[in-house]
Amino acid sequence: MAAADSEVEFEAIPLTALNVTVRKKLGLYLNPRNTVAADWTAVAEDMGFSYLEIKNYEALKNPTKMVLDEWHARSSDATVGKLLSILMKLERNDILEDLRPLIGEDVKRYCENQKKKADPPLQVPEVDSCVPRTPERNGITLEDDPEGTPEMFDAFICYCQSDFEFVHEMIRELEQTEYKLKLCVFDRDVLPGSCVWTITSELIEKRCKRMVVVISDEYLDSDACDFQTKFALSLCPGARNKRLIPVVYKSMTKPFPSILRFLTVCDYTRPCTQAWFWVRLAKALSLP
Repeated sequence: MAAADSEVEFEAIPLTALNVTVRKKLGLYLNPRNTVAADWTAVAEDMGFSYLEIKNYEALKNPTKMVLDEWHARSSDATVGKLLSILMKLERNDILEDLRPLIGEDVKRYCENQKKKADPPLQVPEVDSCVPRTPERNGITLEDDPEGTPEMFDAFICYCQSDFEFVHEMIRELEQTEYKLKLCVFDRDVLPGSCVWTITSELIEKRCKRMVVVISDEYLDSDACDFQTKFALSLCPGARNKRLIPVVYKSMTKPFPSILRFLTVCDYTRPCTQAWFWVRLAKALSLP
């Protein structure tokens, strides 16, 4: 298969199609700093990473993996075809020749899996107890009318239980003031008895215009917060519509989550900006 043909064929295939084997081999080729051939830094620059971002990745054992993961999280152009195009532009024909057969197999497997997912299920949807029937979807929050319009929110609040005191403050500052925003707080607004993952996805994707992520050390250990954050990011690659807003309200001992590093943070821990904290957050949540 010609290189140009591969680029066209793979252009719509997301980077997630590439399995661990291909990614490891890419790292073996690109991680070593090379004065002759283009290495991972050249690839990262072509993907749109800044100088400071590239410098931060230099200390990592496998910077190529981080670059691929971050590129996929932030850009809708992160496709297999685009990656091949970058490698061709940088004249890394050795990588293209060695990995093209493996990449072709991964893409074929990905397309087959997507086709299977698109095929009608053999069982009726009601068999899956984790997927509510249509009428129940409108009766998942306190103010829902099962026979009418579902309750809508300005923002879904992603938090862990240890940060609930700050969530209470957020409710006071954003709902009970002149801003009059409507927040979706799971423990307050969601009716019990439904599948957590299904309802959370429904709220984030269809009921809430944005999502506020309350970042803390405890947040980093929460499986529920991890799921909610990654799901919201999948809906807005590259943060094109400011859908996800990270908030830090107390000092942290653990590193800031890498998947949110490229988003502007609303930081309550800096005394010099505390006076503007709620105004900035409210304005961001009020955008159409």
